[in-house]
Amino acid sequence: MTQPIPFERPLVEEVPAADVPMGPTGRPMPVFPEPVAVREHGGARVISMCNQKGGVGKTTTTINLGASLAEFGRRVLLVDFDPQGSLSVGLGLNPHEMDLTIYNLLMDREVAVDEVVVPSGIEGMDLLPSNIDLSAAEVQLVHEVAREQTLQRVLAPALEHYDIILIDCQPSLGLLTVNALTASDGVIVPLECEYFALRGVALLKTTIDKVRERLNPKLEIDGVLGTMFDGRTLHSREVMERLVSAWGDKVFHTVIRRTVKFSDATVAGEPITSYASSSTGADAYRQLAREVLTRWPAE
Repeated sequence: MTQPIPFERPLVEEVPAADVPMGPTGRPMPVFPEPVAVREHGGARVISMCNQKGGVGKTTTTINLGASLAEFGRRVLLVDFDPQGSLSVGLGLNPHEMDLTIYNLLMDREVAVDEVVVPSGIEGMDLLPSNIDLSAAEVQLVHEVAREQTLQRVLAPALEHYDIILIDCQPSLGLLTVNALTASDGVIVPLECEYFALRGVALLKTTIDKVRERLNPKLEIDGVLGTMFDGRTLHSREVMERLVSAWGDKVFHTVIRRTVKFSDATVAGEPITSYASSSTGADAYRQLAREVLTRWPAE
């Protein structure tokens, strides 16, 4: 039976200096500047939200980070690359009423990306929707030449129209996820602050390293995002401490805390930044957007 990863508890807690506010990750919390305005759009940076474990906040982060980046004047395209279609449903679409989805874009060369893109309801943010049809693509793509580059090929015309493209990956490390990683410049790893979520990250890192070595040399990990954090529990704090010790500065200073507002916003079919604009969840994703932009070389 696998033994649990031991947590080392310090015998004496170090008291931080009074003038240095400590963040929830146990590190000094920097102040992230307001993003500068963008004069011209295009040259999109493609980011995959990736974690093979389900229920860690990938879709929630894709929707709300995208909406926050759009608030800062970026043109954002969200790509629903999960056959469950949670991203599309989370933005108010009915999966049974879609004429064209990303499945059609992948499998039919006559379909152009602008035919499939739909408005998200948020100014500056569009969506490439998905539904259960996408599950067939993984089987059909196996026989294609350069099957790992299919998503990269179909997204290429959209790069000149957007500043950021966020891909919501399915909770697995199959061919669809490899396609997303091959098409991406970076990866954000949402990680629930819970022990079992922590165990699977090593396997994900191995997959990312293989894709970088064999398919996409420019791929890098932009950051690891702690989600569903509850600072009142010792377990959440220990997982965060373990995460920082393993990943160091790759861990975002921003963490996403548990709040019922995320579930309410999903039911309403809109981002938390518009559903509950003044909530702590909305503020956290706006801070994450600022932090993400400071990490990107172009910014």
